[in-house]
Amino acid sequence: MARPDLNLLVTLDVLLQEGSVTRAAERLALSPSAMSRALARLRRATGDPLLVRAGRGLVPTPRAVELRERVRGLVRDAEEVLRPAAGLDLAALERTFVLRGSDGFAERFGPELVAVVGAQAPGVRLWFVQKTAKDTGSLRGDGVDMETGVVEDALPPDVLSEPLFTDRFVGVVRSGHPLSTGRVTAARYLSARHVHVSRRDPAEGLVDEALRAEGRRREIAAAVGGFGAALALARASDLVATVPEHHTAGLRRGMRSFALPFRAPEVTVSLLWHARLDADPAHRWLRERVVGVCRRVIDLKAPAAVAAAELRD
Repeated sequence: MARPDLNLLVTLDVLLQEGSVTRAAERLALSPSAMSRALARLRRATGDPLLVRAGRGLVPTPRAVELRERVRGLVRDAEEVLRPAAGLDLAALERTFVLRGSDGFAERFGPELVAVVGAQAPGVRLWFVQKTAKDTGSLRGDGVDMETGVVEDALPPDVLSEPLFTDRFVGVVRSGHPLSTGRVTAARYLSARHVHVSRRDPAEGLVDEALRAEGRRREIAAAVGGFGAALALARASDLVATVPEHHTAGLRRGMRSFALPFRAPEVTVSLLWHARLDADPAHRWLRERVVGVCRRVIDLKAPAAVAAAELRD
């Protein structure tokens, strides 16, 4: 079956409004003969004469009367689809956004983000979900609106990103741990047993690469898939957790943090989203809020927190 010419809907809409081939032709900037040909095509498509002569004018058939409002609505909807989106009305916005992140993101940045979003768009709900795998596949579907993470490899062309902040690794131990008193030297750090965080390699990560560059090696006693699990183990044992400072500020409460006694690796945490959402006004607004909140929280709670917590002889 041949696909119908949808351009005829606009022609039919104007013909049914005007009830005149001549006036309809003027509105659409067509010649009367071209409009007459369009009417003939409409009659063949619908199987109805649509407009019939009555004296010197034309009157609609019952089928044309039945179609008039339906056609008007279809044309209005099509015009709405093909024009730029209206300005974003935050007060009326009703939407749930899914934000995927590693352990600690919701604890560190969630409270202020929820407050900022709630003040500007009370109908917006934020759903924080944990990042269990290092991939961007979930951004392509409808499950995740944006996520935070460290970009290690080149991103696919359909995934966009913006840097949020730079994070450095710090050491963390329980209160009362042997490393909780005195200056933490490289020798003391390496003499302890460690819990390693990795979703890929249970034997080595960025910290181990930094140590290897100096000809050193730490003893890994356990490996886990997230910062929260690493800190939970360190809180209940003599294991040392080495985690990103900013990302885990909330998770480290009540524990002792110290600057690493070697060149600490740094990572840049970025916000990622799919290109299909790049021009969406509501999504763009939330991206700006996430970027602003993350940078503001980092500025207010600067790395001096760890420097002040460093233990010295």
